Amino acid sequence: MTRSPSFLGTVFFLLAFAVCVCGFDSNSHAQWEVVNLHPVGAADSYALGVHDRQQVGYVRIGLGSRASLWTGTAASWVDISPPGATRSEAFDVHGGQQVGWADIGSDRASLWNGSSASWVDLNPAGSSDAVVFGADAGQQAGYAILSGATHASLWSGTATSWIDLNPPEANRSYAYDISNGQQVGVATFGVGPDRAILWNGTAASWVDLTPADGTDSIAYGVSDGQQVGQADVGAVGRASLWAGSAASWIDLHPFGTTASRAYAVDGGMQVGRVLVANGRNHASLWSGTAASWVDLHLFLPSQFLMSEARGVWRDGPFTYVVGFGYNNTTGRDEALMWRSTCPTDWNNNGVVNSQDFFRFIADFFEGISDFNNDGSTTSQDFFDFLVAFFAGC
Repeated sequence: MTRSPSFLGTVFFLLAFAVCVCGFDSNSHAQWEVVNLHPVGAADSYALGVHDRQQVGYVRIGLGSRASLWTGTAASWVDISPPGATRSEAFDVHGGQQVGWADIGSDRASLWNGSSASWVDLNPAGSSDAVVFGADAGQQAGYAILSGATHASLWSGTATSWIDLNPPEANRSYAYDISNGQQVGVATFGVGPDRAILWNGTAASWVDLTPADGTDSIAYGVSDGQQVGQADVGAVGRASLWAGSAASWIDLHPFGTTASRAYAVDGGMQVGRVLVANGRNHASLWSGTAASWVDLHLFLPSQFLMSEARGVWRDGPFTYVVGFGYNNTTGRDEALMWRSTCPTDWNNNGVVNSQDFFRFIADFFEGISDFNNDGSTTSQDFFDFLVAFFAGC
């Protein structure tokens, strides 16, 4: 790639300026803002996916679950369950489309465009049940049950577009997410353990992501060439990060905790849950290493005893995380959204210091430091970041 003189000039400036920043460690405290998405009248609620300022999940009303869509507040809640459905849930959102399932006599793989009336049935011919877990760029990933066997599945917006991703050797498989033509999930072979799987659009393209020392593994999320999930290594379930191969495995499990799992990834940020010493799950965020772990549960009001993070979306300098927590005062699970409020807290750990500057530089060279959110990474993003960095939060 040819670099412009202005870009190269910025590179030299960055290197020189880094020497100065090494001596700057204000450790000023940034913040996470928490929005409670629980709608009035719901027994429980769960937020499971987020993208482009939309959040999806489901709420329990009476004995049934209702696929749900929010746009940032509890009052924005929309019930997108299709007519005739006794139960439904939404798992992911992308490009204004929501995906999940609805029970209309059987489980129907479901696609919406923002309303109950927009519902599309994706069940392929011959399937008894099907579910969609992930969406990206007009494609959907999930599973379909055919002749009693569960097959990881790929769609492009219609039931007839269905592609069977089940590896020929596998007894069963599930696809949980999709991004840029890649799908991730899990497959079981013979009587063996579960194996985290990466596909590139066909059954034959499957890649086993299980690390060398791992037994069971599963992949839940994919974005920008990264995959996340869990691998059992040393008899511990460990939050895991991959970059396309088993050899690329990174252990995200925080030191001193009992178990961990990563559910989603976006913009170099991973989210999930960590089982801490008190035996409760805490919503968690990472930025590529175990040491980068941020306990998002600490930003919740004290009445929340447990929490999980299920979806993440990086929008320029800001990060949005969705999930749910158990509110001991109300006695219910409540859908939650965490929003970073300091744009220069680049690693989202709640503190602004030199580590944020160096993380920004690393992302700058990768072309993913769109600080001013204009759709591209240029030298202007660095200078805008610099001004905000010294201004503090």
